[in-house]
Amino acid sequence: MALFFDQGWFDAQLVRVGATRADVARLLTLGDEQVEELWKDQRELSAHDVARLAQLLGVPARIIAERAGVSTPVPQGHPSVEATVTDLQSRVARLEVQLRALIEQMESIRPSKPR
Repeated sequence: MALFFDQGWFDAQLVRVGATRADVARLLTLGDEQVEELWKDQRELSAHDVARLAQLLGVPARIIAERAGVSTPVPQGHPSVEATVTDLQSRVARLEVQLRALIEQMESIRPSKPR
């Protein structure tokens, strides 16, 4: 378990899934400044936040909790309706990030129109 928030690991995971800290902010309904506080270990993640980040990054919630610092809770028990909705929201957020990346990639290879 990490003593402090593992910035490098989280940044690498975001790159791996094509997401950014701004995507994390939207997902957790936080401002950019609040996400920076997470990365600086000045703000703690809730069990709900851990579950959402786990979905976004496609890793088990316990890994998120382990990398986020010693006091980070791991979500427990069977998923509630709220957790299921959160899971679906996280999946949609991840798909939106991937779709945005695909659109940008397609636009970069699209031939320009003659004038």
